[in-house]
Amino acid sequence: MPLVSSTEMLQQARREGYCITAFNVHTLEMLQAVVEAACEAQSPLILQTTVGTIKHLGVGYVTAMVRVATEQSSIPIALHLDHCHDYGLIERCIQAGYTSVMMDASMLPFEQNVELTRQVVELAHRSGVNVEAELGKVGGVEDERIVAKEDALLADPNECEQFVAATGVDTLAVAIGTAHGMYQGEPRIAFERLAQIAQRIPIPLVLHGGSGIPEAQVKRSVALGMAKMNVATELRIAFSQSLKQSFAERPSENDPRHYMKLAKQAVKEIALDKMRMCGCVGKAANH
Repeated sequence: MPLVSSTEMLQQARREGYCITAFNVHTLEMLQAVVEAACEAQSPLILQTTVGTIKHLGVGYVTAMVRVATEQSSIPIALHLDHCHDYGLIERCIQAGYTSVMMDASMLPFEQNVELTRQVVELAHRSGVNVEAELGKVGGVEDERIVAKEDALLADPNECEQFVAATGVDTLAVAIGTAHGMYQGEPRIAFERLAQIAQRIPIPLVLHGGSGIPEAQVKRSVALGMAKMNVATELRIAFSQSLKQSFAERPSENDPRHYMKLAKQAVKEIALDKMRMCGCVGKAANH
């Protein structure tokens, strides 16, 4: 089936109280692994690429790989551009076939974030493309952007309500204490703040920094309105550790078809676990 916009997918997830996992992929093998996992789990799927991954692979290669994946799958798949603040790149990705984009102007003053997001909404909605934005500052490292722990800021419920009304954005990533990368200790999610935000805005909310969050905290976040959870670092770690183990055990190995197969399986297992955790297993038939 063709690529779909994530708008209706995520709206339904929020209405019905589950969450769709969105996986950042950087190689063909990682993409294959999460697609295979979603097909096995019969789960809707959001594939994501960062700006850095597009620089690494190229927009054309990404969309070609995803197009093949959709042709060979019966589950709904959306393709999302993650954490971008470049209007020109967003426009290129939409033209190339992306069905969801994120204008991340969260580092700028509120008024500028509103204006830039509104511009992207006007562009994207002409093509039926979902737009995600962010309020607050999620800590950690995402591509080349680093937000120190002391600089991370929780999203303000009043600002969230004003922002959605002013921009017409489809989904909103809200900073509630999670972080990009792996956690040094157990994350401290501001559930009360999340509940306040969810009560004020009806659109699907997005949980960034989904790697390493304990299952109980994920499920509580979903119950409070999170409809999309981003997972990146755990996939990279599983993929890399599998490769390292392969070379440690078989130093003379030189056939990528052997060690990539093991790396793919490692990523697939993580993906399956996250889908189960988010409650989207078996939901593909609903879309």
